Amino acid sequence: MGINELHEKEARWFAIYTKYKCEKFVAEHLGRKDIECYVPIIKKTKHYSSRKKEYEIPLINCYVFVKIVKQDFVPVLETEYVMKFLKIGKDLIAIPEEEINLLKRIVGELDVPVSLSERNFEVGKKVEVIGGQLTGIHGVLVEEKNKNSFVVELQNIGIALQVDIDRNLLRPIH
Repeated sequence: MGINELHEKEARWFAIYTKYKCEKFVAEHLGRKDIECYVPIIKKTKHYSSRKKEYEIPLINCYVFVKIVKQDFVPVLETEYVMKFLKIGKDLIAIPEEEINLLKRIVGELDVPVSLSERNFEVGKKVEVIGGQLTGIHGVLVEEKNKNSFVVELQNIGIALQVDIDRNLLRPIH
């Protein structure tokens, strides 16, 4: 028997997998069913020869996060373009509220410009964010040519998000 973290009365966060490019549609329809959901959205700008256009796209393609109790399970699955709940093996695992809050913080932080410093960090070493919206978050520093990135691993949903961040806002963890 697998683990099922759905609860009768306590609403918990779960990830659902949707049809490609249907995240906003699914979120809208879940809202009509009074089911709390969250789609982390980022803004992208495309430049054309005569104009530029801003788009809002999901941070993570094909994922919508729902906060549900046991009785909401079937109505979520019956929503158009919902494919399945994300499971680990056969286990339906709840996502901690802190990880949803982390996604919300990351989305708000993506438009922060990067400035470089001469601090020496080693690739693959753990770091902590010491300033800005992501203060207190731990991750692994990844360096590419002339670029600094901070990787935040969300354990329960198994996704690593890479966020560009000012090196002055990082400190090594020993």
